[in-house]
Amino acid sequence: MATDLNLVAVFIAVADAKSFRRAADRLGVTRSAVSQAIRRMEDQLGVAVVQRTTRSVSLTEAGLRLHERVAPAVAEVEQAINGARDRDAQPTGQLRLAVSSIAERFIRGPLLAEFTQANPGVQVDVSVTDEEFDIVAEGYDAGVRLGEVIEQDMIAVPVSGDQRQLVVAAPSYLQRFGTPSHPRELPQHCCIGWRPAPHVAPYRWEFAEDGREFDVAVEPRITTNDMWVMVRTACAGGGLTFGMEETFRPYIERGELVPVLEDYCPFFRGFFLYFPDRRNLPPKLRALIDHVRYRSGGKS
Repeated sequence: MATDLNLVAVFIAVADAKSFRRAADRLGVTRSAVSQAIRRMEDQLGVAVVQRTTRSVSLTEAGLRLHERVAPAVAEVEQAINGARDRDAQPTGQLRLAVSSIAERFIRGPLLAEFTQANPGVQVDVSVTDEEFDIVAEGYDAGVRLGEVIEQDMIAVPVSGDQRQLVVAAPSYLQRFGTPSHPRELPQHCCIGWRPAPHVAPYRWEFAEDGREFDVAVEPRITTNDMWVMVRTACAGGGLTFGMEETFRPYIERGELVPVLEDYCPFFRGFFLYFPDRRNLPPKLRALIDHVRYRSGGKS
């Protein structure tokens, strides 16, 4: 005998509401229709699932066992249906993103511009920050960070390929002070360093040699939390600086900056769009994920 899922839905409504009247109101039917549905279900099963009195409604032992088995399954079906409905919905609302200041490919312009053009109902709010925090607790929909610093319980979608950091300087600086041949020589040079926030020590510059990783404390003479201050100062001949190759690439191609010590600068995992593991993603976030995947697969 085929199972009438409408009867199952009525049974769950009665079990949750513990009342035929409240179940009828929730389902938008009459109390009599609810009572008849429960009676048909009990006739099909050959066992009572609801115990009725003049004052209350409760489940029998068989009803409790049935509810325990079918309620989660029905909830799964409802979630799947809602997910399918949302997938076809037009993305709308504010999409809050916390993005690393060095995620050049994500924040340089084209990716976000094309996304907003394709999704006019979405307002994108980007906070450029290098602080590490719980994006869920802070009310963000997603974040963009290097893969190595993303929590293990997050879902991560690649935004870029492998990355590396380079040491660069203006030709004028190298002509005056020479080119270092090994990272250990960097403390002898004028270096422009980066720190994520006030009262935080400047980042140590990281390298590798013969498969062994090491870092150098360069004791920068100029320190900033703004990469563009770093870049402009380096282009002006103010010293050597260290950062993402993608950030420096336009200046290198124009000859304003020259990479040095490249043999000591290994590649590592790049940037990822990350977000909590949710069964049903909101359409606005799903649209961004699809957009990032499309660009990563076919466009730079």
